[in-house]
Amino acid sequence: MPQSVFPLATLAGGCFWCLEAAFEQLEGVVSVLPGYMGGHLPCPNYEAVCRGDSGHAEVVQLAYDPALIDYETLLAAFFTIHDPTTLNRQGHDVGSQYRSAIFYHDAAQQAMAEAMIARLNGEGYWPSPIVTEVVPAGTFFEAEEYHHAYFRRNPYQGYCLAVVAPKAAKLRQAFADRLKPG
Repeated sequence: MPQSVFPLATLAGGCFWCLEAAFEQLEGVVSVLPGYMGGHLPCPNYEAVCRGDSGHAEVVQLAYDPALIDYETLLAAFFTIHDPTTLNRQGHDVGSQYRSAIFYHDAAQQAMAEAMIARLNGEGYWPSPIVTEVVPAGTFFEAEEYHHAYFRRNPYQGYCLAVVAPKAAKLRQAFADRLKPG
């Protein structure tokens, strides 16, 4: 990805199709790219990541306009649309590639992520403790083209109907006042 003039947020919370479909709805999110981060392979691809031994997580990398949406709101959306209490799992998607992780790009993002996790745990927002990793962003590897806009291109595919659509709908409901026009 070319250097963005906008700040970046990189998040992992299960299948990147779900995260992309949810975050692209938010006003101020300029772009959402599916990809991989956090592993040891020098050039990961979907097949290698799906094996579960590459160390990479499926992620989305968001470029956002801080005049329209702040990092804290992105984190709030992130914690709304996935279950951050299950280690290496989101529903039927199991493996470290589906872990919950926040890959921070600077100290402010790290502090905000850690503070939000502490606050949500303290409030008992979830019935179990949050296991989301908060780790420095590494190299972002953009996913193969067929993963881009997957839900928009395949809304009636089984996984999209059963898993992606409900997460996108949950974001629309929880963040109705923050959605892009139209």
